[in-house]
Amino acid sequence: QLQLVESGGGLVQPGGSLRLSCAASGFTLDYYGIGWFRQAPGKEREGVSCIGSSGSSTGYADSVKGRFTISRDNAKNTVYLQMNGLKPEDSAVYYCAADLLALDGERLCRGFYTMDYWGKGTLVTVSS
Repeated sequence: QLQLVESGGGLVQPGGSLRLSCAASGFTLDYYGIGWFRQAPGKEREGVSCIGSSGSSTGYADSVKGRFTISRDNAKNTVYLQMNGLKPEDSAVYYCAADLLALDGERLCRGFYTMDYWGKGTLVTVSS
């Protein structure tokens, strides 16, 4: 079965850190651009951090620049999202998604690609 599985979410205090993982099963992520998206209750889904298929192009939402870092480890077939300096407004369900041959991280996050696979999401709650 071809799927993406997110993990690493949880409850964290403001200013804390989490690392989310997006693991693929049934296919290799080597040629896929990967995006992390989030959706909070009552809000539209937004692209948070994205990385192109070559790994050289990344994109970030303005609200997370300098705090979040996306990376990929093709040997582990996994993409990571390191989140530092978390704020209550970062609370949301975080999804990863993959698009074959998508090169541009910025365009991935802005929704220019029709993503081929989506995970089911992991909940991040930032609260004291």
